[in-house]
Amino acid sequence: MVRSTRVLDATSRRIVRALDRDPRATVGGLAETLGLVRGTVQSRIGRLFDGRTLRPTSTTVPPEALGYSIRAVVTAEVDQDRFDEAMVALREIPTIIECVATSGQNDLLCQVVARDTDDLYAVGQSILRCPGIRRTATSIVLKELIAYRTTPLLDG
Repeated sequence: MVRSTRVLDATSRRIVRALDRDPRATVGGLAETLGLVRGTVQSRIGRLFDGRTLRPTSTTVPPEALGYSIRAVVTAEVDQDRFDEAMVALREIPTIIECVATSGQNDLLCQVVARDTDDLYAVGQSILRCPGIRRTATSIVLKELIAYRTTPLLDG
């Protein structure tokens, strides 16, 4: 399911670009830097968070800083009659940092983290034990070549 958000206009794009450059920027600082009225910046930022255009969990800690040195992608096939039940169980696994529904051979793609290969094995087994999960496949991420990014889209 794609979230319905409004397309950002030029002013909101400028604000988001400025926040990408300096996430700790103050509203007053942004207003001055961008040549906008403080109230405009404040209201735009509020709408961006309220409309879920900006992720409400904007502070991102790299898993490595928390001792999770391994990242992997786990694909899963789900019994569709038990999909909701599977999702409830998957949400309880804290080392799943992202899970998306996919089309094709697999139903889910989960990005997971682990402390070591034994921990990764345990994470995979936890996923496999979730109700409705029929089969999984795990691929270890060797190197991040392009980090999650949206800044280039702001310029488009």
